[in-house]
Amino acid sequence: MGLKILFVASEVSPYAKSGGLGDVAGSLPKALLDAGCDVRVVFPKYRTIKDEYLTSCQYITSFDTTLDWRTQKVDIYTLISDVPTYMIGNDFYFNRSGYYGYGDDDERFAFFSKAAIEFLSYIDFVPDVIHCNDWQTGPLCLYLKDRYSLIKDFKDIKTLFTVHNLQYQGMFTRNALRMMELDDNYYFTNDKLEYYNMVSFMKAGLLYADAISTVSKTYSYEVQTQQYGYGLDGVLRARSDVLYGIVNGIDYSVNDPATSKKIYQNFSASDISGKAENKRRLQSDLGLPERDDVPVLGVISRLVDQKGINLILQDAYELINRGVQLVILGTGDYHYENMFKDLAYRFPDNISANILFDDALAQKIYAGSDMFLMPSLFEPCGLGQLFAMSYGTVPVTRTTGGLVDTVQMFNPETGEGNGFQFQDYDGGGLLWAIDRALEAFHNKEQWNKVVQNAINTRFSWEKSAKEYIELYQKLVDGKQNKSYTEGK
Repeated sequence: MGLKILFVASEVSPYAKSGGLGDVAGSLPKALLDAGCDVRVVFPKYRTIKDEYLTSCQYITSFDTTLDWRTQKVDIYTLISDVPTYMIGNDFYFNRSGYYGYGDDDERFAFFSKAAIEFLSYIDFVPDVIHCNDWQTGPLCLYLKDRYSLIKDFKDIKTLFTVHNLQYQGMFTRNALRMMELDDNYYFTNDKLEYYNMVSFMKAGLLYADAISTVSKTYSYEVQTQQYGYGLDGVLRARSDVLYGIVNGIDYSVNDPATSKKIYQNFSASDISGKAENKRRLQSDLGLPERDDVPVLGVISRLVDQKGINLILQDAYELINRGVQLVILGTGDYHYENMFKDLAYRFPDNISANILFDDALAQKIYAGSDMFLMPSLFEPCGLGQLFAMSYGTVPVTRTTGGLVDTVQMFNPETGEGNGFQFQDYDGGGLLWAIDRALEAFHNKEQWNKVVQNAINTRFSWEKSAKEYIELYQKLVDGKQNKSYTEGK
């Protein structure tokens, strides 16, 4: 068995998922295992985990840990899974209706971070690298350096901290440091955890991890700029020598139109004819006119500013005038939800607004749409465009983050490219890209080519896992510094 990796995340699909982090934590460890790593996964035991998963849950042991004046019990459970998967249980912190958004999130995830280190002594596993993910695990990187560096089993463990979305930073009051049993006079400074007179758990991960990664190469450069750095660009520039970008993958065994049981009719890259039936059935089920000659534009997204939802709404009337059908699936900001509902009510032949999250419907939209809109303000990696392309649905995206690394503008002269892109963040830019896509759609030869390019695009977890393993090995060898490894 190769490198020993502990993968720590606040959510892991299919047990607990609110976004892309859950998908990554559910898929990457499997790819690492297949590549020869001895990998374990640990996440909190939330109340919302479905009973079907808990039937295989086994209690291992319990121990106590402290946070300031409070002593709390840590319950360790394991799940039956291809990858050994553990849950940290504590009803006081995790027996709640949601994952995040509570007034004591600092205490909850400081507890989780601390427990995720201490529980290693009870499962007889000393990892070479602990792979931490987003602000909820930032304290772990600090704890390992501050509290556990002199303990024999822990002193040689390296940490990798992956930023999935820098916008969410885990911001708390100065009291968080005392709760964590840290010297607040020492740590509440600008060169440590103080951030605009608050404490940032994200900053803890960025400063105290041995290496940092983002979920695409382009995003690793973007976060070092004022535009995308959310106030932490200076920290990231200072640590640029240990900052890497590795694009996410998707599980093609789950997102395969040839075998998926969630779509209307199976099809494949070698015979894409079944895609037309998926489109017709999607139109029928959503009450849209069943027309092959009308392009269906799918949107599966959180309805928030980051995802460029305001641009889609700016262009809504122009799209209606062009005769397209727009299918929306997602929830988010109340005013965006209501605007889509209103448009669907007034233009039922052109717009279907599905204000909910429905995984089965999502797969049908991926398979039945002609194009997939993703005009994000910023996008650390993005999975929607990868899911869409796996079903032969052509992405229309903005040139940012992982969208740059995975989508290439279609060139009708050369036949190269798997999608359509625009640069400036405005409705005019998005409409320009959609018009280029519509031109190709009405040219059968061009459209067949770009669809084939999309469905043959592959960003697998196997490729990503190989890059992560190379980075883990650099950490173990103490060669993670780019100036050292690249001989700069």
